[in-house]
Amino acid sequence: MIEIIGLEKSFGGQKVLQGVDLKIADREVIAIIGESGGGKTVLLRHLIGLMKPDKGSIMVDGADISTMSKRELDKIRDKFGIVFQGSALFDSMTVFENVVFPLREKTDLDETEILQRGKSALEDVGLRGIDDKYPSEISGGMKRRVALARALILGPSTIFFDEPTTGLDPIIMNAIHKLIISTHEKYGFTGIIISHEIPEVFEVADRVAMLYSGRIIASGTPHDIICNKDPFVKKFVSTCRDADVSCG
Repeated sequence: MIEIIGLEKSFGGQKVLQGVDLKIADREVIAIIGESGGGKTVLLRHLIGLMKPDKGSIMVDGADISTMSKRELDKIRDKFGIVFQGSALFDSMTVFENVVFPLREKTDLDETEILQRGKSALEDVGLRGIDDKYPSEISGGMKRRVALARALILGPSTIFFDEPTTGLDPIIMNAIHKLIISTHEKYGFTGIIISHEIPEVFEVADRVAMLYSGRIIASGTPHDIICNKDPFVKKFVSTCRDADVSCG
């Protein structure tokens, strides 16, 4: 369970987060949506411990990560996997080396076990035969798959997806979304997706939360959000209303 309680953050006197409250259940996939510049990335940085709030708490399995020391926070982060917007692969490493990097950094596994786990992770994201290629030699969609394989390699309880399909064409975007669904079914992680891909991300998420003016103004199933009567929510998800959705 992850619980965000009254989270506030300002930069130079400008309030970005103004009392965010949100509960995220174990093993659910939640999409956090909102306008560009609305604080989604700032919220994500707090969730993974890269920023400290001005006020409020972030409880992970009952422990407040906002007050933890670096050593304590590193232990919590071992439970996390992150798929960054730009994939954040190491250009000087091959695909396989990128995927198994966390194993070599954080475990004492022998090379045979590392080889086996690396190949298994790549197969789980639909990649074979590109182990020795470098990031510059593969497509943007493949890079996202490699980033997901690396995020999965340590068996995290939670994976954060920071705009995982930004810049991809609709076909590849749909493939990545399906991949998130299939790996979630296999691994059972809690998935937190920061996204502006509306309505496509609704096909992935169990629940959607909308961040607006530094607060969560709506939270519920994709259907609940599409049919929400709040004027800001209605405007933001207006494209979804063209679909065959009954809100009666």
